[in-house]
Amino acid sequence: MLAGAAIGRLAIVAGSGQLPMRLAEAAREAGHTPFVLPIIGAADQDWSGFAHADLAIADLASFAAITRREEISHAVLSGGIARRPGLGEFRPTWRMIPAVPRIFRALVSGGDDAVLRSVIGLLESVGVKVVGAHEVVPGLLATGGPLGAVSPDAAACRDIAAAARAALELGRLDIGQGAISVGGRVIALEGLEGTDDMLARVARLRAEGRLPAGRRGVLVKLCKPMQDMRADLPSIGPGTVENAGRAGLAGIAVEAGRALVLDRDALIAAADRAGIFVSGIDPADLAP
Repeated sequence: MLAGAAIGRLAIVAGSGQLPMRLAEAAREAGHTPFVLPIIGAADQDWSGFAHADLAIADLASFAAITRREEISHAVLSGGIARRPGLGEFRPTWRMIPAVPRIFRALVSGGDDAVLRSVIGLLESVGVKVVGAHEVVPGLLATGGPLGAVSPDAAACRDIAAAARAALELGRLDIGQGAISVGGRVIALEGLEGTDDMLARVARLRAEGRLPAGRRGVLVKLCKPMQDMRADLPSIGPGTVENAGRAGLAGIAVEAGRALVLDRDALIAAADRAGIFVSGIDPADLAP
């Protein structure tokens, strides 16, 4: 945990979802006075309870001005951003201008991790240190083994191994972080649509009778091999559990120590009600 007295002010750059609010609340409880920068068109929470200023997705000049005004020393990137900005949306500082063509090339042809590394570099060029969500709230990280009352059986363990191999290959291509295996066969890979839409796709396949009857399957989410731990860690929450249940899955496995578990108590309760396991795994321990 970052000690409130040890650093200056913390900024939370907020996209969509519950993670930015969870971080802001936890940072306040830890003694920080967080300043929130909701991204226009992405942020979907009510930030009236926090000091905040809306920020256009590529307005780097305003980011620099706000960090100077608010004496911000650290920032955390959190939440989803559904679209990438166009070149005409960039508002760089004079110092950043030489880097804009490189950033734009990454936006056009690079994967998410390449883009995030470039963005982190730009933000840090104005003197703000970017830190990971887990450094603000260490308790969000997944622990090893089952989180609730249900554990994976032998069939689920085979599906975990198959989906983990697929997720790692997907990550090497910097495309996504998740895969679903049913009966030892990988039947879905996460793309731009994200985890929830992938689960909805599997639910449709099951409703259409296109998946093996009696075989449930597993969702696995892992860090990409080149993952920068300061942004875009795999995450799950109660909604992920509910969607996995609708897809008929037996459970969810995430990378222990390198994935975020949001609303842990609610997630465990939802998993136990549905008879679904949620487990932290180490990919290195899985059979080839």
